[in-house]
Amino acid sequence: MASPKLTTDEIAVLVRGALESAAFDAYRPLANTNVHWDSPDDSAVGCRHRDEVLERYRRGRAKGVRSHVRETIAHGDHVLNGMSVSGAPSSTPSDATVDRWQVLTADNDRVTDIRGFDTREGAVARLK
Repeated sequence: MASPKLTTDEIAVLVRGALESAAFDAYRPLANTNVHWDSPDDSAVGCRHRDEVLERYRRGRAKGVRSHVRETIAHGDHVLNGMSVSGAPSSTPSDATVDRWQVLTADNDRVTDIRGFDTREGAVARLK
């Protein structure tokens, strides 16, 4: 018997937990094999499959990047994660923590697309 599909709300909770704990192997079954991770309106660069996404998280962690998920909203087939990120290359000593947002798109109970935003307004607009 097939297991029931995850709802967007359930995906949101599981992704948040994986990001918060840096348990990126827990993220693996939530991501579609061909998940893409790009900037909001660019599909030319970025990650093209699950292993690249997981490696990007691991590489950032190894370089000292830490994130705290402050906000998670499930909306339709999207999940918005608002994060405080420290140790990011865009951080400066006077601004050691930066706010970042991700909008994840889910299809068939897997994350298929991840877009990173510098502003909450841009991320929220993507939910509509």
